[in-house]
Amino acid sequence: MSMRFVLIAVLLASSVSCQAWDYPGHKTINLLAVASLPPDFPAFARTGQARERIGFLAGEPDRWRNTSELTLRHENGPDHFFDMEWMRYAEITPETLTPFRYVFDEQMARARREHPDRFPPIDPNKNHDQTHQQSGFLPWTIVESYARLRSAFSYLKAYEQFGGSPEEIRNAQENVVYFMGVMGHYVGDGSQPLHLTENFNGWAEVENPHGYTTSKTFHAWIDGGFFQKTGGISFNALVGAVHPATLLNTHSAAGTRDPIFTETVAYLMRQYAKMATVYELDKAGKLSPQNPREGRAFLDHQLIEGAEMLGSLWYTAYRDAPVDEYVKNSLARRQE
Repeated sequence: MSMRFVLIAVLLASSVSCQAWDYPGHKTINLLAVASLPPDFPAFARTGQARERIGFLAGEPDRWRNTSELTLRHENGPDHFFDMEWMRYAEITPETLTPFRYVFDEQMARARREHPDRFPPIDPNKNHDQTHQQSGFLPWTIVESYARLRSAFSYLKAYEQFGGSPEEIRNAQENVVYFMGVMGHYVGDGSQPLHLTENFNGWAEVENPHGYTTSKTFHAWIDGGFFQKTGGISFNALVGAVHPATLLNTHSAAGTRDPIFTETVAYLMRQYAKMATVYELDKAGKLSPQNPREGRAFLDHQLIEGAEMLGSLWYTAYRDAPVDEYVKNSLARRQE
């Protein structure tokens, strides 16, 4: 067996072990979010065909993780998680967290240079894709995805209202569906508490006073192993508990932080607060196939929370999107 083949095998194995929710979980979150949309949300995104596409796209960012291409793994991997503890190491709070990805990256790099003792050590032999020095970018990935979707709605509105061709309108609609589906993956990642902590795959902190599991199969068990052993995930069993999508706050005073970023950080903080609950349920044996009721109820609720946040982000992006003035003016010139 060649060394190149060994490296590829190791990379693929690691990509599977650190995903949040297996494909059935992500697909269910996307479909529940579609079900949460109100009647005034565009009908083209709620057809059976669109639902199927949005459900399928829920797994797309994890499919990107299955590659052996280190450049893609370097870019894509950190988009799926955010180690909340690292904010404390860099003396950043949720309230002062910047909405700009690269500003945050600079802040974390500076903090690691000035206080290397605060951060987990990096093993260069296990850091082939150069991501172990990252705390993750999940908050920014969600907000950037929202901005792309809002942009797609803006130019769709321009094409629909100011003389776009049927082909342009159809392509814009297909882009909306694509952005909805892919965005759903990251919002779903945020509803899995282990994607918001350095203790993402068994307790990693040196001190473990509560005796939580250190098993390196724990993350995979929460993502899908538990569901597989307890009857799978049922959309029909969950859809009745999903609240309708609501409009999120999009207004803030001049000079203050992007309100959608603030909403996103608050959502992720709520999920991070449940990280210890996951470990407590496991310690009490309530995440086992023999005693699944309480653990199942908890994880089902997390899927629902992800879907409710996702539906509200989709709905807000649609309602808040202005007509794309550039496209509008281009269409006007076309008719001169």
